[in-house]
Amino acid sequence: MTGELVVLRAGALTTVQDLGRPGYAHLGVPRSGALDPAALRLANRLVGNPEGAAGLEITVTGCALRLTRAATVAVTGAAAEIRVGSRPGDTGRPLSVPAGALLRIGPARGGVRNWLAACGGIDLPPVLGSRATDTLSGLGPPPLRDGDRLPLGTPTGPPAPVDLTVGPPTRDELRIAVRLGPRDDWFTPAALDRLFGTAYTVSPLSNRVGARLVGAPLPRAVAGELPSEGIVLGAVQVPADGQPLIFLADHPTTGGYPVVGVVADVTPLAQARPGTTVRFHGPQR
Repeated sequence: MTGELVVLRAGALTTVQDLGRPGYAHLGVPRSGALDPAALRLANRLVGNPEGAAGLEITVTGCALRLTRAATVAVTGAAAEIRVGSRPGDTGRPLSVPAGALLRIGPARGGVRNWLAACGGIDLPPVLGSRATDTLSGLGPPPLRDGDRLPLGTPTGPPAPVDLTVGPPTRDELRIAVRLGPRDDWFTPAALDRLFGTAYTVSPLSNRVGARLVGAPLPRAVAGELPSEGIVLGAVQVPADGQPLIFLADHPTTGGYPVVGVVADVTPLAQARPGTTVRFHGPQR
């Protein structure tokens, strides 16, 4: 059963995402993939796909799509107005979309991102084992533009027999666990006190590469830069201005600034709007 997902309005940033490329980290390949893997897995389960099937990650402003075949879709993540033609829909449940019907996903309310799965998944050729767009390295398909057409795969299972699922709430304040190292010795004791003892806010300059934070700068005990080193998902790097930066799915592979710690779980940052408060905690404090 062939069919396409036609992009009528791509919005601010809509990308193809699956569960990314974690198996290629030893080759220096960025992880990429959905910023909230659980939300994409849920959307895929709702439409009968394997959990790792490729779907869409839709940022802030929503998008408008048309399917050339009848299909079941599901939207998870932030609360948003959804319409199938003139009919309203809900996030967190399977939605039946007739062939040719207009599917509109409105702006995110109280969060940042939505994930959309369609039965059969988006069937683009994989690159290094994944169909995910990496906005920094350029691996995978480019961010979507108006008029793009995405092939859909063959459905592999029936939609889930559920009426509604409820996603986690969006919070105005996040408490994020961080483990110090590998370069915490490049910072003064006062810097570590600030990291664990003061609040930061998410900057509007944040994106899939990293969540930039604004707050008390972290003073250095060691001047200069490091040779390029590998960076893992969740690394908290501190550039020259002293403001922490938490690297997300499309993070770079190397960098010269020291990493003061590593965040245990970056998933809550997927829905963190600019101005969201971030407080760090860890086993050290």
